[in-house]
Amino acid sequence: MAGGFKRFIAFAPLRPLIGGSAVAIAASLMDAQAYLGLGIPSIVSAFQQPLPAYDFIGKLGFTVATLGSGFKGGEVTPLFYIGATLGNALAPWLHLPFPLLAGMGFVAVFAGAANTPLASTVMAMELFGPGIGVYAGLACVVSYLCSGHSGIYRAQRVGVAKRRGVPENIRLAEWPALRRAASQKARASDRSAG
Repeated sequence: MAGGFKRFIAFAPLRPLIGGSAVAIAASLMDAQAYLGLGIPSIVSAFQQPLPAYDFIGKLGFTVATLGSGFKGGEVTPLFYIGATLGNALAPWLHLPFPLLAGMGFVAVFAGAANTPLASTVMAMELFGPGIGVYAGLACVVSYLCSGHSGIYRAQRVGVAKRRGVPENIRLAEWPALRRAASQKARASDRSAG
């Protein structure tokens, strides 16, 4: 989304002004105050009672719009919000207790976004007790493996590649450019061979 803002709004200081205005207008028109700010009350509620199934989508949309328009910060707590409310929304479908799934979502979304499955599993056991460890560990590893080579910490280095073709010891910020270069090279090779 940040790339879209840069293409359509060349003057950098204008991006947060327009993006912030759009977020404020959308929040007031949609009565979406719960999706603004840290959202701690919603995170706590996800462990206590069923919430609307669309809560995680609302927070995700407002967070992407805010960060994409140039505002800084606000990566970790929104991930906790999105994960806890997503777990809460999945609980009825999976016929599992919503506090359990809210806890697993809380740590699993963070594990995938931050590429930290072990630390997130330990965090789950610290926050929710050792009984959740196996479930949280499984959720965190699956989330980590599904997240690919992207993450919220672009300076993070690839220690061990999750799949073939990804060089180790590169920064996550370098991976998209390397992937594009490899794709262009493959297309050029295909053209010369055909």
